[in-house]
Amino acid sequence: MPGHFEPLPGGGAAVALDDVEISIIRSLAVQLLELIGPGPGADAPADPLAELFAEGPSEPPADPVLRRLFPDAYVDPERDPGSAAEADERREHSAEFRRYTENDLRAGKRENALGVIRSLDALAPVDEGGAVLKLSPEESRQWLGALNDLRLAIGARLEITDEDDTDLLYRLPEEDPRKPMVLAYLWLGGLQETLVTTLME
Repeated sequence: MPGHFEPLPGGGAAVALDDVEISIIRSLAVQLLELIGPGPGADAPADPLAELFAEGPSEPPADPVLRRLFPDAYVDPERDPGSAAEADERREHSAEFRRYTENDLRAGKRENALGVIRSLDALAPVDEGGAVLKLSPEESRQWLGALNDLRLAIGARLEITDEDDTDLLYRLPEEDPRKPMVLAYLWLGGLQETLVTTLME
């Protein structure tokens, strides 16, 4: 179980994490929450009817990490220019789609990150340090979503755009300042992969 998820009887997954790993994942999840933001009307009293009809932004985020987490729904005109009219139409469709979906997407990602933090905070440490994290099927899905978002965020910071970029990461010299971020990216990828495998069993 160390370093990878294994299935639990009746569904869900478990993984043994040491204190450093717990601290890293929690810190990354908190940073992800801060990046996503508190959501519209976070300081106002909850009004379910108003939330139902609330519109989100129509423009892509300026931050490259948020653009990776909340991409345009339609083809990027810079990669597939077509005609000017087609590019304008794609932008209009993307803006409309974003306006009605981004708030919900942000809420889902926020809830996944909070689920990770809550489950880590509820861990009971063992004598030799660390703990065994046991997740229900629902918590496992939250973790899967959060791990994916964390890898997308780190990948955006590392400017990873395709599989070739990932191969280059393995060859970075130890003194490269990106090395800790690369190690976190690869480690989270391993956790994500074993969690996917576990949930498919």
